[in-house]
Amino acid sequence: MALSAFSRKKQFLLTPLSMALLGLLTIMYVPLLWHWVDGWLTKSISIQHEYFSHGLIGIPFAAYTAWSLRPRWRALSDQLHPAGLGLVSLASALYLSHLPDWINISLPLMLAGIGLTLKGWPGLKLMGFPLALVALATPSQLPYLIEPYILPLQHFIAIVAGFILKQGGIDVVVDQIYLRVNDQLVEVAPHCAGLKILFTSLYVALMLIYWNEVWRSRLHTSIFLTATVAISVVGNIIRNALLSYFHGTLNEAAFYWLHDDWGGDVYSACLLLSLILVLWLIQKYVPQSLSFRVNPDVSV
Repeated sequence: MALSAFSRKKQFLLTPLSMALLGLLTIMYVPLLWHWVDGWLTKSISIQHEYFSHGLIGIPFAAYTAWSLRPRWRALSDQLHPAGLGLVSLASALYLSHLPDWINISLPLMLAGIGLTLKGWPGLKLMGFPLALVALATPSQLPYLIEPYILPLQHFIAIVAGFILKQGGIDVVVDQIYLRVNDQLVEVAPHCAGLKILFTSLYVALMLIYWNEVWRSRLHTSIFLTATVAISVVGNIIRNALLSYFHGTLNEAAFYWLHDDWGGDVYSACLLLSLILVLWLIQKYVPQSLSFRVNPDVSV
């Protein structure tokens, strides 16, 4: 029993090299992470960077996942891969550039480089999911690059939201990406087209897939991801319909609550919680895979 207790205690000990790397990463990136968290919580960060606020739950989950993989990490043999040194050098150059976006990108590159340098490809493969969570939560200009191509989505949302309002007897006219409700004009802007909730929903879906080992079933994974996209799009259409109604009826308090205040956060949280229910239903009622059998004795 004493030996078992010693073995468990040994699993929590860090080597001098690990402690040195952890200290260096703390000095370099804790201020950066704090800047992200403060911007996401207080909405003092740019609109494009708000798209990555799922990092509030994703980055801690990535840290927890990486920590839980330590026994398997230690079991890997030490091997230096040249690409690791290249990634570390590139990340260091980006970090020292003093350009915000490049400093952000240096974090996942630095982590991947350290993994390759210490354990080679097996180490990078082992830590692939935590690294992916960090990379997908790293603020960048990706939403800004995508926005010009989502005009069809904005138009679709405006049409469906207008249709919903008409069913309620609301006087609404749809013109491209604009809804005119009682002579009050509402625009389905790129930021309101649902990209943020879509990114967050898919990100949370990936976490649930990993946590519940749904990835073992391609059928479950495909259905769940499809349902995630559908929930995000439908939820955003309903949200835009409500915003158009509030603005058209001059209910500015309700409009502000859902658009700028904590009402929008509650609405998004309800959409994300619905993913848990959907996943439970899929795991309960959908088989792991579909099998088709052909009876060779049957002739046409």
